[in-house]
Amino acid sequence: MNAFRRFFRDLTLRPQGTIVVIAAFLPIIAIVAMGPAVPTMIQHFASDPDARRDVPAMIGAPGLAMALLAPFAGLLVDRFGRRRLLLVATALYGVFGAAPLLLDSLDQIYVSRLLLGVSEAGILTVVNTLIGDYWDDRGRKNWLFLQGILGPFIAAVVSLIVGYASHLQWNGVFFVYLVAFPIWAAMFVWLFEPQKRADTGQPDVGTAPKTRFPIGNALLIAAVTFFASMLYYVFIINGALAFAEVGVTEPERYGALIFLPSLFILLGAALFRLLAHRRNTLQLGVVLLLMGLGLAGIGLARSVPAIVAALVVQQTAAGMTVPSLIAWTQTKFGFEHRGRGMGIWTGAFFLGQSQSPRLVHLIDASVGSMQGAFLVAGIAGLAGAAVALVMTAAGGTATASVRREAA
Repeated sequence: MNAFRRFFRDLTLRPQGTIVVIAAFLPIIAIVAMGPAVPTMIQHFASDPDARRDVPAMIGAPGLAMALLAPFAGLLVDRFGRRRLLLVATALYGVFGAAPLLLDSLDQIYVSRLLLGVSEAGILTVVNTLIGDYWDDRGRKNWLFLQGILGPFIAAVVSLIVGYASHLQWNGVFFVYLVAFPIWAAMFVWLFEPQKRADTGQPDVGTAPKTRFPIGNALLIAAVTFFASMLYYVFIINGALAFAEVGVTEPERYGALIFLPSLFILLGAALFRLLAHRRNTLQLGVVLLLMGLGLAGIGLARSVPAIVAALVVQQTAAGMTVPSLIAWTQTKFGFEHRGRGMGIWTGAFFLGQSQSPRLVHLIDASVGSMQGAFLVAGIAGLAGAAVALVMTAAGGTATASVRREAA
């Protein structure tokens, strides 16, 4: 009990933290919400022979814009500040996100989704930068843990509601984007522009000595994040199509079936907190191991209970993925480079989002089933886990040797 009291006492700047955590889920929850609507939208555009390819690509389109623009958003953040850019981006998110409610053309919706990605690039870059600005290392991990706790409840409820909304109206899912406007109001009232390095208490970065941007760290983070993101979005975007291959074709039944497994993201968040003080390679290895097992299990399942059981493992990995990647990234950049660093992370993460449905579609066409594509993705995840865990073991051996020599 005392540990919990200390934990919540450490959560300083509570209104700011709550807003930042919820805002960080705007781009991700919007994609989660789209999942149950995929079959309905494919059916609505059945006259288009490429609908099975274009609807998932349209859902992932914001990631393409984010991948291209997030690094530039990071430059703007470091040069001009955080709060103003976040307010503009959040307002545009609501406008562009809800625009398909008034559209009935895949091409027009695709354009609106690209514009949505422009706003999402600003939102995610700024909020992840603010997590680094407002709190020290322990505070960041605490807020990222809470992000993992809140996320599944929001995502599960949204998925359940969207399943029924999609049954009533083919584009009903896009109402979810209107949530941006009350969040914008809360940002306007409570968020403030950070003026000091939150992790060191040093004066404003403008008076601090300039350091070189760590290119090597940026390239490593971009590569690992891209790979993890490709796997992270396999189920989010294509899960309904995998479930359809075991007989689940109604969006409301799909939403109901994934509701409880989605709550296992909580277990993933708890694992992140448990491993927060261990090596980053170990954390990432566990993420990829669970993700690989879950995706491969979905690919091999031949019944509804089996696919739900595999989804439990995949969702546990999903609960670890984002906080583990962000916490690792924030250790690689100081205040003056944090905006650009998080911009590169955001770009890589959502490049993975945009390319995941394209790659999955190619594998689907090659192997002849969506579950086959899940199996291939799972094997890739397991291979990545093996690399990360071997690096963890090698790093531990090297550390032990150094300690023996020092003794």
